[in-house]
Amino acid sequence: MRRRASLAMALACATGGVQAEDFIGDGRFDGELRLYRFDRVFDSGNAHDERAWSLAGLFTVKSGSVGGFRLAATGFSAQSLGTRSDLPSRIDASLMALGPSLSGFSQAYAEYAGHGVTVRAGDQYLDTPWMGPSDSRVIPASYRALNLSVEVSPGWTLQAIRTIRWKSRTSDGFLADNVYYPSRWRGDTMYGQNGTLPVTARATSGTTAIGSTYAAGPWKSRTWYYDFRGFGRMGYADASYTFPAIGGLVPYVGAQVLRQTGSSGDNVLVETKTRVNGVAGDRVDARAWGVEAGAKLGAASFGLAYNRLGGRQGAVGGGAIISPYSNGYATDPLFTTSMLRGLVEQGPGRAWKARAGYGFFDGELQLAAAYAQYDTRWRGRSHDLYFDVIWKLDRWVKGLQIRNRWERTVGGSNGLNPANLPWTYNRLMISYRF
Repeated sequence: MRRRASLAMALACATGGVQAEDFIGDGRFDGELRLYRFDRVFDSGNAHDERAWSLAGLFTVKSGSVGGFRLAATGFSAQSLGTRSDLPSRIDASLMALGPSLSGFSQAYAEYAGHGVTVRAGDQYLDTPWMGPSDSRVIPASYRALNLSVEVSPGWTLQAIRTIRWKSRTSDGFLADNVYYPSRWRGDTMYGQNGTLPVTARATSGTTAIGSTYAAGPWKSRTWYYDFRGFGRMGYADASYTFPAIGGLVPYVGAQVLRQTGSSGDNVLVETKTRVNGVAGDRVDARAWGVEAGAKLGAASFGLAYNRLGGRQGAVGGGAIISPYSNGYATDPLFTTSMLRGLVEQGPGRAWKARAGYGFFDGELQLAAAYAQYDTRWRGRSHDLYFDVIWKLDRWVKGLQIRNRWERTVGGSNGLNPANLPWTYNRLMISYRF
């Protein structure tokens, strides 16, 4: 943490020699306060209910731009305010780990932006389909990376990223690991992830990613290639098309496809004989696809989606998708992923999901509901029911929002749920941006 603080101070001090009046005078400070309460309530009598409170602050300082160059840093601090249980088994450690506090820096980077090119180097948030902030806890995940983005034409952007470290949502620093490493690997405070590797597993050297994003008129598409060093290579693409309105109805369709491979020669999961969903393998080999369709009608929306992940004999997880930065977080881009989990967490099989939403008072109050069903080879059949309420209070206090997410999961086998019995997850999230 001292190293992160020193870097942040160096960023500030470096502004002194080069047009300091622009760096400082045009700089800005913003942030967000988050008060979250998470509750996991289990039907199983052998599992303790888990709860956690957290009050967190994310504070960002950005310098002004001089010749297209700027510096930025984001510090964070999360506190349990004395609400933490003395029994670790009764704490929802996914919110802010097991300790009473968590502090550090999630961003500290230098950036150049000009002529349609943006280059960012340092600790930063990323926003790609399979490598993002997974921002459903008080602190987002972040990455130590070199990030190049080029706007080829209006609506079309090419991007290249090389990461060497990452910081999970519950870690206080950057390490050469990912969600497959166990909590406390080399001192990490990471929780709430798959964590199936042994503590002796070698470090990962990061990820190389190259992608294209296009959005123009009714078309949107993303195409990405990831080289998760030591965990496999992935190709992913999705696209959607919005049809012209039919009366007040605006239909849309979408599709996605994924292919992932990884030889036994340089794969951490293979060399450690790690079981993913209870199945070890001699290679990474996954194939998935999905389709969705829906429509908007005024303030209402509804949709239906389907995904298929094929089984692969002899592959890790029997053909599981190896997702080093989302497994266990349920933040992957598959159409049928629920708040709790999806096919990434459950392995080969098929899933469908129906959802509907409605916005009241010009979108100030938003209600959503969803139902998802999974039929998988290793985790059996399960279904999830989901409700989401978002109340934007800008009319009274600009930047204030209250959100409550609730999901109940039923079914499954082989330990998908505690004692294979249902349980409920409620997340109350109050946030204030300034």
